[in-house]
Amino acid sequence: MNIHVKRPSFLDAEYNVLNFGAQSSLQYNNREAFQRTIDLCSKQGGGRVFIPSGYYLTGPIELKDNVHLVLDQNAFVKFTKSKEEYPLIWTEYEGEKRIRATSPITADHCQNIAITGYGILDGSGDLWREVKQSKVSNALWEELLKISPYVVPVKSGGKWCPSESYYKGILQGEPDYEDAHALEIAREIWDYFRPVFVSLRHCDTVLIENVTIQNSPAWNLHPLYCTNFTLHSAHIKNVSYAQNGDGLDLESCRNCEISHSYFEVGDDGICIKSGKNRSARAIHAPTENVWIHDCKVFNAHGGFVVGSEMSRGVRNVLVENCIFSGSDVGLRFKSAMGRGGVVENIVVRNIMMSQIKAEAILLTMSYVFHNPTNPNEQKNVTYAEDDIPEFKNISIDRVYCDAARDSIKIEGLEQKPIHHITISNTTIQAENDILVKNAEDILLENVCLNGKVWNTKYEKK
Repeated sequence: MNIHVKRPSFLDAEYNVLNFGAQSSLQYNNREAFQRTIDLCSKQGGGRVFIPSGYYLTGPIELKDNVHLVLDQNAFVKFTKSKEEYPLIWTEYEGEKRIRATSPITADHCQNIAITGYGILDGSGDLWREVKQSKVSNALWEELLKISPYVVPVKSGGKWCPSESYYKGILQGEPDYEDAHALEIAREIWDYFRPVFVSLRHCDTVLIENVTIQNSPAWNLHPLYCTNFTLHSAHIKNVSYAQNGDGLDLESCRNCEISHSYFEVGDDGICIKSGKNRSARAIHAPTENVWIHDCKVFNAHGGFVVGSEMSRGVRNVLVENCIFSGSDVGLRFKSAMGRGGVVENIVVRNIMMSQIKAEAILLTMSYVFHNPTNPNEQKNVTYAEDDIPEFKNISIDRVYCDAARDSIKIEGLEQKPIHHITISNTTIQAENDILVKNAEDILLENVCLNGKVWNTKYEKK
């Protein structure tokens, strides 16, 4: 699979934020100084916007064309949370048109941009996110209650809310997005609409390298409709209980390389998406031509994930030479009736897994039915042919997993079975054997499960 990704290049000019009014301080808000520096750099043709060592508090910032944001090794940039600085906007989230608060870092229709250096960007996600009682210790739960007393009862105990506004948001839910007053209604529950940390929309030639991106309000890193995107040697981090704390959500992007990066997050680690359901399919924008290699994912919901929002299609993806440790699922392909779209021409090889809590390899069309908070989307609904998702032409080779609950699970739909999947030269130790349902042309070649070698072809099952 030949994937070429163009990297940005910049003028040899440096703009030090200290020369434009920035201060290393626990109280001073550097938003205006940072933005002033970025704007001038872009206006003059581009170059490096340099943040030297120090602690910098800031509100949201927006990258511009030809700007290379560079963090010194001991630069720590902490983003604020305030209703005034993060107004609600119309955007896309989880594959659909949604209202969300402004992201801490945004770039929209930008060319030739980068964020590099060995410093840290912190999104103050702990001020935004809900916390499920079942995911934390009793001691931490008691500490959270001292910060905010608002708790919504759920089956697993409780769901802690960081504010009264967020609490009301859970009780009310999101407004009807067809309502002309939706944005006005949403403002009453402002911080319920948690933003992604780094939002890159319609950008071309983007590099994120070496930097640590952590503590996101929702997803950490969300490139959407981008081309020539490179993530190299970055650290993407969240606490294990971070709600919707995905590492990377690469959505409807083309020509991308993800390499030598470290993910330890509260949700899916490296996730490929392309919009959700029929409204998404009105736009032709598959995620395609992606090379993921030499990455490490720890304690995520999934190591490498496709979906469940994959309605515009995912194709031509190569994943190789990665380690997934302590995650719920190793390789996770997920979709559901109504999504439509095709996932095809995926190659995964040379993957090391350790202590996987559920499935080592999972391909499922029943994703929403595993989540009790979601209604059964199939109930009393008639689906058209193009509403039925499809997984095909997926090759998985040389996967090694030392422990999992389930080895391989493939569960398709009666209307369109998962098909033409090859799993080869793979060794898995697991409590449960293979499950194949509504699938055909599934080939297992030299697959060793708990010491038993499988060479089996499922013509139709």
